[in-house]
Amino acid sequence: MTTLTAYIDGIGLLGPGLIDWPSSQPILTGQHLYHSQKTILPPPELLASAERRRSGAAVKLTLAVGLEAVTAAGVDATTLPSVFSASGGDGDNCHAICEMLASDDRQISPTRFHNSVHNAASGYWSIATGAMTPASVLSGYDASFGAGLLEAMTQVVIDNTSTILLASDTRYPEPLNSARPISDALGISLVLSPVQTTQSLAKITISLSDAEANQMNNAELEQLRLSIPAGRGLPLLQAIAIQQSTHVVLDYLGNTRIAVDFTPC
Repeated sequence: MTTLTAYIDGIGLLGPGLIDWPSSQPILTGQHLYHSQKTILPPPELLASAERRRSGAAVKLTLAVGLEAVTAAGVDATTLPSVFSASGGDGDNCHAICEMLASDDRQISPTRFHNSVHNAASGYWSIATGAMTPASVLSGYDASFGAGLLEAMTQVVIDNTSTILLASDTRYPEPLNSARPISDALGISLVLSPVQTTQSLAKITISLSDAEANQMNNAELEQLRLSIPAGRGLPLLQAIAIQQSTHVVLDYLGNTRIAVDFTPC
């Protein structure tokens, strides 16, 4: 595989004990202690009241991290092609549909269905921001973050355009959680640019590798990396927070991993 290079201009982060990118940086560098707390999802204020009521955890999470990233990058969301990546659909809506199918009344609400699928967040992003740019939606089980990063980087390089990656996962209620345990909601968003800008935080070059994936040096953060598919991107965020040139390897598909050469701007 040829290498792919882009610049990170904005970051959004929300997860257990990680309420946004600025306050999470000293946690990722070890300057502040990490305290695991349940993820609190903010209401999607950009949506009209009807859409706000219908939006589930996956939509709220994706909008939160995406808006943080575009605000930090100082770009207009309507100009950005987008790549959405998640390991599955909205857990609460999937659970509600399964309950309905197991009942005597098997009539599923169309609204419930379209909010359950893994591409629902892309539709709500378009509604909230007014973006009419191309959107790619990927689901790759535990490899979803890596798949999303590869797709977004490929678009940046091939199309020579800035792109936003929105990778997120939410948990399932029981009994689905026993079959597919995801500990909590976590989302990472990156605004990627083909050229360095005044907002650029880092230059990254990625390629495929068979080297061992980096682990977090904090046991609780490592558990977060392993228990939520979107958390596979945490070693990259840690490198950005430390702001030192380094080489990071991220989990992807089995023994195929993603090597990232990182240089701060």
